[in-house]
Amino acid sequence: MRTGRAGAAGRAKHRQGRTLISLGLLVLGLSIAGCKRQTAEGPPPRANDPIAIAPQASLITVPIHADVSGLAAALEKEIPRRLWGIDRPETPCVPSKRVDLAVVKIRTPTIKCRIVGEVTRGPLRLVGGGSSGREGRDLVLTMPLHAVVRAEDIGGVLKRETATADANARATIRLTIASDWTPRAAVDIRYDWTNEPHIDFLGQRIAFTEQADSKLKPVIARLERTLPAQLARLKLRPQIERAWASAFTALPLNKKNPPVWMRVTPQELQYGGYALKGNRLELRLGLKALTETFIGDRPADPRPSPLPPLRPLAEGAGKLAFFIPVIADYRQLEPVLMRALRKRAARPFEVPHFGPVRADFHKATLYGTTGGRLAVGVTFTAQDTAKRVKPARGTVWMTATPVNAENSRKVDFADFHVSGTTDAVGGDLLLQLANAPGLSSTLAAALGQNFEKDYQELLGKIAVAIDEKREGAFVIRAQVREAHTGRIRASGQGLYIPVSAKGTASITLQPEP
Repeated sequence: MRTGRAGAAGRAKHRQGRTLISLGLLVLGLSIAGCKRQTAEGPPPRANDPIAIAPQASLITVPIHADVSGLAAALEKEIPRRLWGIDRPETPCVPSKRVDLAVVKIRTPTIKCRIVGEVTRGPLRLVGGGSSGREGRDLVLTMPLHAVVRAEDIGGVLKRETATADANARATIRLTIASDWTPRAAVDIRYDWTNEPHIDFLGQRIAFTEQADSKLKPVIARLERTLPAQLARLKLRPQIERAWASAFTALPLNKKNPPVWMRVTPQELQYGGYALKGNRLELRLGLKALTETFIGDRPADPRPSPLPPLRPLAEGAGKLAFFIPVIADYRQLEPVLMRALRKRAARPFEVPHFGPVRADFHKATLYGTTGGRLAVGVTFTAQDTAKRVKPARGTVWMTATPVNAENSRKVDFADFHVSGTTDAVGGDLLLQLANAPGLSSTLAAALGQNFEKDYQELLGKIAVAIDEKREGAFVIRAQVREAHTGRIRASGQGLYIPVSAKGTASITLQPEP
């Protein structure tokens, strides 16, 4: 009985063993079928999407200068030295006065005379200034006045009495820029007599200030008529048009590795007042523009549009904003990956079901695939150290997602996925090795790099490039004040981190020859 029971148990174990072998063969068959499906997938599709960088809005300072030294000289010609003359015969010079002689009271006669003279001006001087806190925003034309007044044939007794007077006239010229960018001006003349025109005669003071006031009115009117023509000679609008048209351009941010360009497309031109610095009139303009970043060949200049109507300056000009890419070329990453793999190959990989396996890595291929992921193809030969299976060789394809923290240049790779094999012999061993923790961690460590050095180098290049960049008659001066990094992404052009940069910028034009 014991022998029978033992024989039955032995036959049961034999059947169980055959069942396990069958299941094992089934699983192996499914695995092989699965490997074939993965092999059929081949390399992941290549992405051809460019690095897309969103345009940024900038408000760039555009100072327009004009030499106003000729304005005073032109007004010198327009305003005569002799402003007006005075000739008033039979003017009461000394009024009648009642005199008490004790015996009788009498009234002295009114003494008449002829008042003649002239008012002349000295050299004109144009300075910056103003009032009511508007220093530097008004043109102030100072005009010294000198009056010589004579009283002749005084009562038939005296032949002549002479008086002089001096005044400082101040013509405050306030400029405005019309919507069509033509300059206009309003004039307000005020003057202060330092010595009023008068005559002292027989204890009487005879003043002529009121007469002088009426004579200054035509001078103001003449100045107002003269100014528009003189302001037109400053050629402000042609300069503004030239600055506007010249701003439609592309400027290099980085010459190579890779070439990076910033294209400037003006949207509107804003006016924020003016200031007079010495003999230079400076208009404060803000160029509102889109700044786009391009990688590779120089983009075509945007097509200039006509000068738009004036818009008031909404905020402080001089703000530059743009995106720049910190890029790792896939071809530069391939040798980095190969060095890491060959270093790791000095130790065997622990592969489930195969035990220790040695690998000899021959080639690494990297490129961007769909979904912002990185495709990695590793060509290698593998064999278990016990040599129980034949050597396997071929290319295993994997994908991974690059990740980084906001405003960080430290990059990691996550979500490794083995997608298939090509040209594979012994594909099961290759796939098992590719899925082993040792290989995936080696790939992640090799590909995960710190972009800090590239980031600092690129910022340095850009700072030099736009510190003072000339493009024909167009000169842009800019400084990068701050920069922030975004999320890393794998694209068809490379592995890149977008960097948003902000700074200050101004545009000037070189004088025309």
